[in-house]
Amino acid sequence: MDLSFYTAAVGAAAQQGRMNIISNNLANINTEGYKSQSAGFVDLLYDKYYKAETKDPETGCGARVEKTDILYDQGGMMPTGGEYDFAIIGDGFFAVYDSGGDVVYYTRNGHFSLSNYGDNLFYLANDQGYLVLDRNFNLIRVNPKDDKQELDLGIFDFASKEGMLLKGNNLYEPAEKQGGPFLAEPGGLHRGRLEMGNVDLAYEMSRVIETQRIYQMTLKMVQTSDEIEQTINNLR
Repeated sequence: MDLSFYTAAVGAAAQQGRMNIISNNLANINTEGYKSQSAGFVDLLYDKYYKAETKDPETGCGARVEKTDILYDQGGMMPTGGEYDFAIIGDGFFAVYDSGGDVVYYTRNGHFSLSNYGDNLFYLANDQGYLVLDRNFNLIRVNPKDDKQELDLGIFDFASKEGMLLKGNNLYEPAEKQGGPFLAEPGGLHRGRLEMGNVDLAYEMSRVIETQRIYQMTLKMVQTSDEIEQTINNLR
């Protein structure tokens, strides 16, 4: 296959992957605790143009989406008045426990409610039914009749957040390189508010235009390469 045709086709696929990530950002612009994402590209193999030369130029084979980077910047605050809505100011995550999978996830979405375990035992839980943990990784028991009860929510952070695994529903699972969680010292914890997504609409729309232009150029390169191949075949 002609190298230019292959490089252009790979480039078009990479831009389609980037557009999917941008579309996901735009779809979650009003999602509580959502953190915007961006595509991380990596070069594919290089080859020497003239095999016999010692300092011959190299030709690339395009690029592909290698990873999805997450931007953990602070999102805006929305007052809700919800008794069990919480928003973290600064760094840190809430910890939630999935008893079915016996795993702890981390999230910035502080939209919680009460989960009834029978016998008037109520515990704080997130939208997926995972139980919220305190600073000692214990379940948080709540008395629904006490509207002045102080809830000791644990706020945890990691030495490095790069490479945390996305589990859906704004839940993150730390990989081995994150190390263990430690208690964070956030700038504050607001009750009755939720942190909204940190998606910048103007920036995302500019990336949409940029990605569309690149995609169009790669398709034009595919068309040109195909026309060249047809011309060569006709000469034969």
